Amino acid sequence: MELLLRLLEENGLHLVERPGRSRGGYEPRTATIRVAPGLSRRATCSVLAHELGHAMLGHTPTTDAATRARQETRADEWAARLLITPAAYAAAEQTRGSHPASLAFELGVTIEIVTAYQRLLRRTGLTAG
Repeated sequence: MELLLRLLEENGLHLVERPGRSRGGYEPRTATIRVAPGLSRRATCSVLAHELGHAMLGHTPTTDAATRARQETRADEWAARLLITPAAYAAAEQTRGSHPASLAFELGVTIEIVTAYQRLLRRTGLTAG
């Protein structure tokens, strides 16, 4: 969490906790990231990292479904790279197998972040450890 808060500060982003239509959001006009209240620590970290991904990748709101889907995928993958190291993933997979929910619990992230990391491994040919 400290790394995430430092990235917010270093990039001039503001964090607010308030309800919304989803667990989080990024508003580029105000450089604000919103996280829903009441999330678990692992969900909060994952949502915050995902929204930081939108900010760092320069994403802007769009009504185009294909563009939005691409942005969501890229933000998840950005967050996965930030939150999961190859060594940590390899150790978790050794302990838990390849089941995303088990890995998410072990790694302290959401299933979406694990599946994004697994997608990166397949696409880039990286090894887990």
